[in-house]
Amino acid sequence: MASLFSLSDFWVASWMVVKLSVASWIIGIIFGFILAIGKQSKFVLFRGASSFYIWLFRSMPLLVLLIFVYNLPVVLPGSGAFLADPFWAGLIAMVMCESAYIAEIHRGGLLSIHKGQGEAAQALGIRFVGAQWLIVIPQAIRVALPALSNEFVAIVKLTSLVSVISLTEILMVGQRLYTQNFLVLETMAAVAVYYVAIVTIFDFILKRLENYLDVTKGSKTRQPSDEFIAEVNAAPALPVTPAVEIDGPALQATKLHKAYNNVEVLGAVDLSVHSGEVISVIGPSGSGKTTLIRLLNGLEELNEGEIKINGQPFLKLLKHSNSKSQIVEHVEHRTKIGMVFQSFNLFPHLTVLENLLLAPRYHKMGTKAELEMQAYQLLNKVGMLDHVWKYPHQLSGGQQQRVAIARALMMRPQIMLFDEPTSALDPEKVNEVLQVIEDLAREGITMVIVTHEMNFAFKVSDRIVFMEKGRVVCDDTPQELREGKNTRVETFLKDVTLH
Repeated sequence: MASLFSLSDFWVASWMVVKLSVASWIIGIIFGFILAIGKQSKFVLFRGASSFYIWLFRSMPLLVLLIFVYNLPVVLPGSGAFLADPFWAGLIAMVMCESAYIAEIHRGGLLSIHKGQGEAAQALGIRFVGAQWLIVIPQAIRVALPALSNEFVAIVKLTSLVSVISLTEILMVGQRLYTQNFLVLETMAAVAVYYVAIVTIFDFILKRLENYLDVTKGSKTRQPSDEFIAEVNAAPALPVTPAVEIDGPALQATKLHKAYNNVEVLGAVDLSVHSGEVISVIGPSGSGKTTLIRLLNGLEELNEGEIKINGQPFLKLLKHSNSKSQIVEHVEHRTKIGMVFQSFNLFPHLTVLENLLLAPRYHKMGTKAELEMQAYQLLNKVGMLDHVWKYPHQLSGGQQQRVAIARALMMRPQIMLFDEPTSALDPEKVNEVLQVIEDLAREGITMVIVTHEMNFAFKVSDRIVFMEKGRVVCDDTPQELREGKNTRVETFLKDVTLH
């Protein structure tokens, strides 16, 4: 058996198996992702075509596909020049088969990514393709890699079937050899060793790749030096948000309406926010506060109403004569609204610095050096410069929320929206986030804040909007509400001691 390992035919066949396996795996991963996204698409034709493909080629044996593809030139003579080569015929058949299996692996990876990741990308103005490429796919690949590695092993073993179309691979060489030397067991043992060796080598490589992509292992812990901090402090300060002089509201929402399954959660809500104003939205749970702020940023689709930014249309529902409605969005205004989520929604596969740089670099808002300095200054402003090279999982909840605020400010928005920014935090972490928001309020940044922190709301707000059952019950200054002019608000605040 040992003497068989010196035969060049085995080594040539092994190289053929490696080429065929790697090519099938990589192309299958790419095509499988398209199928997985298609199966989850909102477009019926794309979803139906992807689902049909996956059903058909998962059901069809690879051996049948190999024979069919190799003999396709009989039906389509024009393909003979290409498919006459057994390697290309085998590759096409294996990709057709494996991409259907890999698509389901990818779909599992995609389903594991929290929808907040897509919402964060949308709030930063990153389009669907960019969000998939920069945010969703890297995380989904990391989740799916163990299953994809296992599928590679299956592909290596399936290459033994391509001998049916006369492609010289390891098993065919072994079969030819034992018909000559009659040493069946010894020859098949050598064939097994070759397959085991290929699988072992690539399994080692893929495990190293898996460890490399897992940011929870060997995460960066580099600390900024004193010289670096001094350089950031000495750099000329950049304005956090652009100054915009307009007549009228910076943000105006008119007759906003939203219902889920015919259950109204927001009805005919009007809201005007002028430049430099800080407005807090309060009210009991289920009153529609979060729905309102998500509508303002386009994260939820309007059922009725219109939203304008600086007097320019941003979102509007158009109704057509055939009773169909259409949301018209002027996407150029999306980056003018910054959003801070209740659950942070940082991108876990990126460092703090990379989280801040992702969207500005996507929108080409400056040179790399300029954007990095802006990121350092914003992190310094929110007290997170010491953690610039850490990953989100290495931070506390309060630290993650402060990074999320800095990430939103990196886009230099004209309006900042906060969706209960402290509700997911431990009580001891609440104050550090509120202090950052309070500092921003002093700088004159236009803000709309959904919060349950009553003392904070009364301290920083120019106006307080009280909501109940999807309606605005009152919209007054903190002083007027303190004087008890609205009995419903007074009842809501009866157990709160305002400082």
